[in-house]
Amino acid sequence: MSSNPVAETVASLMPRARAELTELVAFKSVADFDQFPRSESEAAAGWVADALTAEGFQDVALLDTPDGTQSVYGYLPGPEGAKTVLLYAHYDVQPPLDEAGWTTPPFELTERDGRWYGRGAADCKGGVIMHLLALRALKANGGIPVHVKFIAEGSEEQGTGGLERYAEAHPALLEADTIVIGDAGNFRAGLPTVTATLRGMTMMRVQVDTLAGNLHSGQFGGAAPDALAALIRVLDSLRAKDGSTTIDGLTPDASWDGLQYEEEQFRADAKVLDGVELIGDGTVADRIWARPAVTVLGIDCPPVVGATPSVQASARALVSLRVPPGIDAAEATKLLQAHLETHTPWGARVRAEQIGQGQPFSADTTSPAYAAMADAMAVAYPGQEMQYAGQGGSIPLCNTLASLYPHAEILLIGLSEPEAQIHAVNESVSPEELERLAVTEALFLRNYATS
Repeated sequence: MSSNPVAETVASLMPRARAELTELVAFKSVADFDQFPRSESEAAAGWVADALTAEGFQDVALLDTPDGTQSVYGYLPGPEGAKTVLLYAHYDVQPPLDEAGWTTPPFELTERDGRWYGRGAADCKGGVIMHLLALRALKANGGIPVHVKFIAEGSEEQGTGGLERYAEAHPALLEADTIVIGDAGNFRAGLPTVTATLRGMTMMRVQVDTLAGNLHSGQFGGAAPDALAALIRVLDSLRAKDGSTTIDGLTPDASWDGLQYEEEQFRADAKVLDGVELIGDGTVADRIWARPAVTVLGIDCPPVVGATPSVQASARALVSLRVPPGIDAAEATKLLQAHLETHTPWGARVRAEQIGQGQPFSADTTSPAYAAMADAMAVAYPGQEMQYAGQGGSIPLCNTLASLYPHAEILLIGLSEPEAQIHAVNESVSPEELERLAVTEALFLRNYATS
């Protein structure tokens, strides 16, 4: 980093940042209380609230949102007449998946090969720390020139919409001139990037029933309708032969004309095995940023170990559909439900139930806030120019905020570059990215205050 005083301050704060991220990662704050204790999420929320209080935030509160989780709010007043900036992150995390697949324990922040490993290190507990670092650096270098609202969501990964519903019921709470969503990431480490679009999403649980109970496959197999086979067939109908998503009535051929994602780089980032083809057609950017994409997230059926020779009476699956800008998520949900029902074979009984939904998002990149961010990134990443990219993931809150505050500028930055492997085993964060993005955010707030 250069001799910029803000950068020097952030660099001096990095040992503290690591210690705090270690504490925060240790909370098993998965907002699925059937799998993880509610107390772990509540403790993480308490940690964030204490951190805001220590930084001088006022009105710090644990907000009980309609989905049964807590979001953390605080307000830090700036100079009279200053603009207001909302800083967003979330403290809830994805489940660790197969803990045996982790090289080090998922809830213990561990340094290895220059990166810090742990669930939530990048997505998005690292985002909480990034915001704190930026604010501390400004306080040490002349003060914070804007009013700051801080919100840390407690159920973003579950897609249950608690904070969205709370914001709709309390519209003044999160109102701001600009909103910085700290839950995205650079296109690659070291390349400063703002995320200009997000795919929305819908999730559906589909259950297929064919029999009153399981039957002996020797006695009845061949004529008795197998619910698991019926489910496999309907799930297979969601993809064309090349793997493209094919849902009746859903446009599959949009294109992306911004920053491109080379196939070989994508294969390396996604760790695709040698000889295995990528799915779909068009450019990689088309496929992951501009087009719908279906994924089967899980199937309930007998495991291989302990399976009996039976024709299955029931089976169910959880299906996710990512929805690009230009497609209404509610309409996509209806089309997905109709497709599942239409393509279920043999007259099997099928029930498709929506359990989560979020609209896609597209930012106005011509706004003054984006110019302020470009200038900040040019300092924090010397010799690099700010890039615009899409993101295949979803942050449903973005559209809620855009709807509530149509004049607010919304920017998406963060720590989830490809090497971070968010949502997978061995998630990690680059401390260099954390440092540079904290500098970026601090300089952005200073630039934006006078824009």
